[in-house]
Amino acid sequence: MSERHPIIAITGSSGAGTSSVTRTFENIFRRERVLAAIVEGDSFHRFDRKEMRLRQAEAEKTGDKHFSHFGPANNLFAELEQLFATYAKTGSGKSRKYLHDPVEAAPYKQEPGTFTAWEDIGQDTDLLFYEGLHGAVVTPEVNIARHADLLIGVVPVINLEWIQKLWRDKHVRGYSAEAVTDTILRRMPDYVNYIVPQFAHTHVNFQRVPVVDTSDPFIARDIPSADESMVVIRFANPKGIDFPYLLNMINGAWMSRANTVVVPGGKMELAMQLIFTPFVWRMMERRKRASGAL
Repeated sequence: MSERHPIIAITGSSGAGTSSVTRTFENIFRRERVLAAIVEGDSFHRFDRKEMRLRQAEAEKTGDKHFSHFGPANNLFAELEQLFATYAKTGSGKSRKYLHDPVEAAPYKQEPGTFTAWEDIGQDTDLLFYEGLHGAVVTPEVNIARHADLLIGVVPVINLEWIQKLWRDKHVRGYSAEAVTDTILRRMPDYVNYIVPQFAHTHVNFQRVPVVDTSDPFIARDIPSADESMVVIRFANPKGIDFPYLLNMINGAWMSRANTVVVPGGKMELAMQLIFTPFVWRMMERRKRASGAL
């Protein structure tokens, strides 16, 4: 953690909805004129797309049915922690980009599914912003969670998470339902051991809960809409959170516990704006004070 070089990390599983949270923060950064060094978690996968497929095939031949992107064997946990630690200390660090599709790959004249070269990032930025699978991972070897000043978990209930992944991978990435289901099953041990435990370390969790029947996510034809869901927002430390203000500003909001607010699904972005804008203000004030600018 660092006052001069703060870090915000959004962590969540594939299909959880972390990208939508990132867009909300981008709007906050633009409005508040905050320059952020953006890091995508996929850039810290160990293997590119082709190599990952080869290694998965080899693993299956040896009887390993749980080879996945979620665990330590296929990710650079130590390098990710090094980036967080270095940025917190110096305001810089080493990162790269993972090029998901032809649009992202075109400017680099590379194939989709490959990485760019490692490069220095963060010079003259106000903060580091990470979005990906492992922003709060803690293992016997690494403790990535300890470096972030603000850790946010995005955790839909499991059936909704599966529906969102199935819909995205089928309609956007062209995979069959069978292929997506196989991926979900293959990832389950790493999901339980490396994704779920992170949400005990986050400062704020957002969990979207559908209010329509999602009993069988594998036959769902569409994702429950925002109006068909509620969002449970849990604060690890509620000290300093102005709950009366949130309840007054968000129509339909209510508290289920002393540290938990429930809001209508359509109000999730508004809730994030109201909650996190003051966090960013305080980060920037502390940064200026620590830099001697105040």
